[in-house]
Amino acid sequence: MLDISIKEQLKTVFSVLEGNYKLVAEVAASHPSRQELTGILSDVADSSSHLSFEEVEGESLCAYIVNNDGVKSPFVFRAVPTGHEFSSLIIAILNWDGKGKNIPDEVLRSKIKALKGEHVLRSFISLTCTNCPEVVQALNLVSIINPAIRHEIVDGALFTTEAEALNIQGVPSVYCGEQLIHVGKASLGALLDKLEEVFGAEEVTMNTEVQNYDVLVVGGGPAGATAAIYSARKGLSVAVVADRVGGQTKDTVGIENLIGTPYITGNELAGKMGAHMAEYNISLLENRRVLSLTSTDEGHLATLQSGERVAAPAVIIATGASWRRLNVPGEDQYIGKGVAFCPHCDGPFYKGKEVAVIGGGNSGIEAAIDLAGICSKVTVIEFMDALKADKVLQGAAANRPNVEVITYNQVVEVVGDGKKVTGVKVKDRGTNEEKIISLSAIFVQIGLLPNSAPFKDVVEVNRANEIVIDEKCHTNTPGIYAAGDVSSVPFKQIIIAMGEGAKAALAAFEDRISGKLVKTV
Repeated sequence: MLDISIKEQLKTVFSVLEGNYKLVAEVAASHPSRQELTGILSDVADSSSHLSFEEVEGESLCAYIVNNDGVKSPFVFRAVPTGHEFSSLIIAILNWDGKGKNIPDEVLRSKIKALKGEHVLRSFISLTCTNCPEVVQALNLVSIINPAIRHEIVDGALFTTEAEALNIQGVPSVYCGEQLIHVGKASLGALLDKLEEVFGAEEVTMNTEVQNYDVLVVGGGPAGATAAIYSARKGLSVAVVADRVGGQTKDTVGIENLIGTPYITGNELAGKMGAHMAEYNISLLENRRVLSLTSTDEGHLATLQSGERVAAPAVIIATGASWRRLNVPGEDQYIGKGVAFCPHCDGPFYKGKEVAVIGGGNSGIEAAIDLAGICSKVTVIEFMDALKADKVLQGAAANRPNVEVITYNQVVEVVGDGKKVTGVKVKDRGTNEEKIISLSAIFVQIGLLPNSAPFKDVVEVNRANEIVIDEKCHTNTPGIYAAGDVSSVPFKQIIIAMGEGAKAALAAFEDRISGKLVKTV
């Protein structure tokens, strides 16, 4: 099943394995996906002398790993791990051997071990979902680190009865028993926060001693990564606090306007940014968030949600932005039940059904074009009196007979029956007339909200909640800089964010050598 080039790549990837592992396909002889599952596992096993394959008779379909001691992996694939989940299988093998670049540091491991109780988590996924692998790989790690937690990866297309019983209409959806824990994309840190909230956790003693650096970069996206690299190249000690390396780029399927790189996926670019930072003496505090930033005459001190404290005379805020919500009745209630944000992930759930895309910018019209090939009808609802998307995208949407555009209308409510979305109430902004459009789902694509909340007490923000900066990325607080989508710089683009990150780092270094920066705490 795997082509020769992939097999050769796997030989290199698995060259670090130390233990011996058996890939087991437990599958019913009559299962329609039996041959596909056994084929993929057999091919993967053939790529390393440390791996072997075994097929055993089962009642349905699942795959797992058995180690040298005959211990079964705490994660089980109730899926054929192809598509976007092929990487999850490969990383799971490495992680079960204690290898992999995604292994969390001791702070995160201690928090995972502190989770209370025994639990079985089920992650319902789709093989076409671009957001699912990150959640799958994070929860696999949780199950490896904490032996009281098991993780099942369930392909909703194979286990339809189980998915329908839970009325799953969005992926990834993470359940513990019948309780929904999480829907949609999330990093290990974000998932751990939710697990702590639901399960509780034993108290963990954290090192609260202040860690001092020359430069603290908050954010690991294009602006943050660039700022960190430029600062490190000046010989400075640098710390990066980031929920996830790559930031929003990990949510981008394809990037075609990064000059010199005709095409690259968001995940590939995020991986390259992480690898580039690893070439320098940069302390990466991943899966962390800054809760607060205080600024005094003695320096700047960041307190993290983990309890850690980091100080530096120069702080570069590059936290990016998050997808904006509608903030109307029914939106939160029906997330994962008809309210969605990723057309690539959740679009297949609405094949042959009527849906709406909220927002007429580039992302909204791109979503409408994608969904038009799956859904019976796509209605684009735009707040302004005209679409904001590029003309070429508008033309492509206009050529789809099942795409309808409604402008100058405001969404005022997401309507449902208590279990799922049944429609959306809109108001004509010209006549104030309200009506309900019957449909099965809405895809929210209304732009971004700057992640500036933790910093509002120390730096100036504008009406759009962007951190106000000058031409050298200075904020109104000496020693604090901002770069990328969180700042007031116009045009939110990856290439612009990278340039702003470099500019912020150079400005901070310029201020340092001219004696303008204060001492650390």
